[in-house]
Amino acid sequence: MSETVNDVSKGAIDPAALFTFSYGLYIVGTAWEGRLNAQVADAVMQLTAQPVCVAVSINKANYTTELLEKSKKFSVCVFGSDVPMPFIGNFGFHTGRDYDKFAKCSYRVSDMGLPIVTEYSLAAVEAEVIEIVDIYTHKLFIGEARTARILAQGIPLTYADYHNLKKGKSPAGAPSSVFNELPK
Repeated sequence: MSETVNDVSKGAIDPAALFTFSYGLYIVGTAWEGRLNAQVADAVMQLTAQPVCVAVSINKANYTTELLEKSKKFSVCVFGSDVPMPFIGNFGFHTGRDYDKFAKCSYRVSDMGLPIVTEYSLAAVEAEVIEIVDIYTHKLFIGEARTARILAQGIPLTYADYHNLKKGKSPAGAPSSVFNELPK
């Protein structure tokens, strides 16, 4: 016996269905010619185990994308659930073109020359880009991990917690911006 499923018209996309995907919230950083930049991202995932490869999806218009295409390397820092909204906003609601996001946080520059945000971060991964895929409004950067380390103990911040508990929103260009339309 089959269950009845809410029928949706062909081609309809219910943002609530997409919200059931499990996402984290991360800081993706890069550096080019001495210029550090980073941004909040939720579209980050590990792709393979041997070798370890990770992917990040970044809006084409973002300054991080511009620098990442030149540097061909990136860092990913995992937010802990204790991160306050103003800290997320520092990396999520300003452009690095005219704003120094690192002036208001603790960080270090790795041996690869990448920014590693140490404040409110549980772990960090650094990767060298092996492929860039153009996907409509975004670019998918696939990287082979060169380092991965724990920075602190804690619980990772999920995008669901950012949305439900912290009442956070996504910028219009983010892959998860459709979640802004969901009822609270």
